[in-house]
Amino acid sequence: MTSDPRITRLPEGLPAPTAQTAATSKALLRKELLSTRRNIPAETRAQWDRDICRHIVTWWRQAQVQALGVYWPLRDEPDLHPAYAELARLGVQLLLPVVMKKDAPLDFALWRIGEPLVKDAMGIAIPADLRIEPTPPALLVPCLGFNGQGYRLGYGGGFYDRTLETAPRPATIGIAYSCLAARFDNDGHDVPLDRIITEEGLQVAGGF
Repeated sequence: MTSDPRITRLPEGLPAPTAQTAATSKALLRKELLSTRRNIPAETRAQWDRDICRHIVTWWRQAQVQALGVYWPLRDEPDLHPAYAELARLGVQLLLPVVMKKDAPLDFALWRIGEPLVKDAMGIAIPADLRIEPTPPALLVPCLGFNGQGYRLGYGGGFYDRTLETAPRPATIGIAYSCLAARFDNDGHDVPLDRIITEEGLQVAGGF
């Protein structure tokens, strides 16, 4: 991990990017962000994950949602299992995202801690017993990167963007390490997150 915690891209003074060059820039940025996240030392990552879990539970005590969309970590995403265990103890219904159709919004399946999981065609863990529920009122959304306007950079599949286009729109809490803050342009279909939680705490979109 570099000494500078912020990754900046797309310097000022360059011509406005075309759709092709913008896509290329984002692809390169994704590679760099993945490398940055992968190279976080294990002890640092463990401490940051504990901090993020603590901030999530603090947020929930304010929000008091009865159901929450969560995620199973992949590609070195923050591991939130301690927060999930505490939220379940507090009576929160946890749901994992499920891709039922390509180019469609996510579905959400009820998940109880300890229940068996299987991997779908994309290698993502989902409950072995699929009990699809309505979209929950709030989602924890993993971010590969995020910018100062509260937009997230994902892996390019667009699943969360399509999910957030449907009504009623759930509240969104992006989850990321603070070192993954980056500069990037927003596409027309992008939907900003309501909040971001990093190891440094909770930030409201627009207040970065």
